[in-house]
Amino acid sequence: MSFERDLVSPEPDNDEQSLEAALRPKRLDEFIGQARVREQLSLVLESAVRRNRPPDHVLMSGGPGLGKTTLAMIIAAELGAPLRVTSGPALERAGDLAAILSTLSEGEVLFIDEIHRMARPAEEMLYLAMEDFRVDIVVGKGPGATSIPLDIAPFTLVGATTRAGLLPAPLRDRFGFTAHMDFYDASELEQVLHRSARLLSVGLPEEGAHEIARRSRGTPRIANRLLRRVRDFSEVRAEGVVTREIASAALNLYEVDAEGLDRLDRAVLGVLLRKFGGGPVGLSTLAVAVGEEPETVEVVAEPFLVRQGLIARTPRGRVATASAWAHLGLTPPPDAFGASVFSGLFDEA
Repeated sequence: MSFERDLVSPEPDNDEQSLEAALRPKRLDEFIGQARVREQLSLVLESAVRRNRPPDHVLMSGGPGLGKTTLAMIIAAELGAPLRVTSGPALERAGDLAAILSTLSEGEVLFIDEIHRMARPAEEMLYLAMEDFRVDIVVGKGPGATSIPLDIAPFTLVGATTRAGLLPAPLRDRFGFTAHMDFYDASELEQVLHRSARLLSVGLPEEGAHEIARRSRGTPRIANRLLRRVRDFSEVRAEGVVTREIASAALNLYEVDAEGLDRLDRAVLGVLLRKFGGGPVGLSTLAVAVGEEPETVEVVAEPFLVRQGLIARTPRGRVATASAWAHLGLTPPPDAFGASVFSGLFDEA
């Protein structure tokens, strides 16, 4: 895979947001990882271009930072079409969505991030727009209300969600192509890091890339963020080359340990083990003990801890596994792994 188009460094005075945008691949053949999704999506887009018609609506699901927004931008670029960007929480009323839909040009790509958080009135309006490229505008209230049909230009909707299970079936079924974004393995993240390092003009040997990749939680966004922090460390305290030792020292300073756990992750584990003897303990109690909101613990920390096999969700609450005790260097109490604790281990709490 060639990255010749990516070798131009961003301007040195770019802010963090501009830098993040500069690191995004611009074409599908530049996108690293998600091989199956890329192949499927390339067929959908190439077929649409050959037929000179907008492609089917696309739904992308997966954890934060896996490339859903980047793929939406790539879809528009591959089609040579304008991109309109909004988010589910911003569409509080049907009128908000109608204002966007009525101004779309033919073939335009509409990207709705966190689409599962749309308000119900806007969601119901979207059903008709996706199928028939038409919306019904209701004028007035009560018995005198009148519905005015309004045709809209054919467009392609790209929806992104981190909680696919919260999407209602009628909306999910209207997408012609659904892609699930998987977490990246270390070798794919190393490719992402080498590409970003070239853009940032950072010297990144193989061992340095490997050290950052294995602490990046399988997520390109986190890998790029850690690379920037390691770059800062190497420029100030080393000679600008990110060796394994420099990367390790930098990430330890920023409280990212060898397994990718950060301060919040270790706080959750520490409270679960030291204060509650490994559990089970309810989510709300755990959140109060670490001084965070329950949603923060559930959405930010818990998915990675469960995926790493450090905690489990049971009907009675969160439970630490043997790996969690070992990770923090603690000795579990004799009854920590009794059958009563792990009954229904893989059931949802």
